[in-house]
Parts: sequence; C-alpha cells; structure tokens
Amino acid sequence: MGQLIQIGGALLILAAFTAAQAGRLNPHSRIYLVPNLAGSSVLAYDALHGQQWGFLLLELVWAIVSAWGLIEVARGRTPAAAN
Repeated sequence: MGQLIQIGGALLILAAFTAAQAGRLNPHSRIYLVPNLAGSSVLAYDALHGQQWGFLLLELVWAIVSAWGLIEVARGRTPAAAN
C-alpha cells in the first residue's frame, strides 16, 4: 500500500510538471500548484516515516514553495512571466 501512495504522490507532481512544460498549464495557477502541494506533502510524509532525510528536504521545500505560490495566487499576486 505504501508504494501505491508514493506512486500517486509522484504522479500528481509529474502530471502537473509535464503539462506545464508542454505549455498546457501555467506554473503559477492553482491547477498546477495544488497537485504539486498534494504530491509533495504525501512524499514528504512518507520520507519522514522512512527517515529518508535528503528526500524529506526535497519534498518539504517543494511543498512549502507550492503552498507559498497558492497563497500568492489567493492574494491576487502572480509573478511576471520570465523570458
């Protein structure tokens, strides 16, 4: 069961990332940030319980950055597109 949860979390992140890279999702949109936050939170929780500290660091930061992006979107602030 644990492996299925890990795969689900990873698929959430990868689906959003792939769609953004293909130009189908704005990486500053809720529809991009929510799956990133959900997936990285699941993986961070799993890493914590497995005492995988490097993986925990990666996923915890990923979750924090995604949450921060969602807060900015909720406040009506989105960064200018980088060229």
